[in-house]
Amino acid sequence: MSLEDETELEIPSFDPEPMDEGPKPSAKHNRAGVDLAVRILRQTHEAIGHAISLLEGADKEGAARILVDLVTAKHDAARFNETVSGAKIIEGVFDGLSMIGPNGTAYAVPSNYASKSRLVEGDVMKLTIRSDGTRIFKQIGPVERRRSVGCVAVDSSTGMHVVVCGQMTYKVLPASMTFFQAEPGDEVVVLVPKSRDSVWAAVENIVKK
Repeated sequence: MSLEDETELEIPSFDPEPMDEGPKPSAKHNRAGVDLAVRILRQTHEAIGHAISLLEGADKEGAARILVDLVTAKHDAARFNETVSGAKIIEGVFDGLSMIGPNGTAYAVPSNYASKSRLVEGDVMKLTIRSDGTRIFKQIGPVERRRSVGCVAVDSSTGMHVVVCGQMTYKVLPASMTFFQAEPGDEVVVLVPKSRDSVWAAVENIVKK
């Protein structure tokens, strides 16, 4: 089996791991949520139609302003959801181990989820913290990726598995190494950000030596 050192990759679509549904909202909250959804959909439909008209008329600045308004509406909806459900929603960026929130706080991402979803440094994530303390992570903005082929090695200073791809050495999640039963010398295909260097890589597949 021959593998190229680096190939471009179409961004895959990842589904979050199934989670418990948690406590069901009351009828009052359901009604409020439906009314909000209808209002947002109508506003979004009108805004998109207006933006298309502006773009067809070469008014790119006007269309850009509408898109900014849509982003603002999204955040307003998230804040409303926090109020009616008691949940807190935080968005951040994956750094290889954790999601870093807007205030710099690190929220540990379950390694099994990160490994299964093949999260890559720079991926935008959303964390929902329910009123009962349950945490649900979801990838909402994957960065562009590229494949790189290397081999499994062991970091002598930590005893942890790493992946060596040419001049680059990447850290990888232990959960990935355990799942693939990786051993030093195995050939490994990893995913890394396409346009920048990274410390961590996501394991896509391993070819046993």
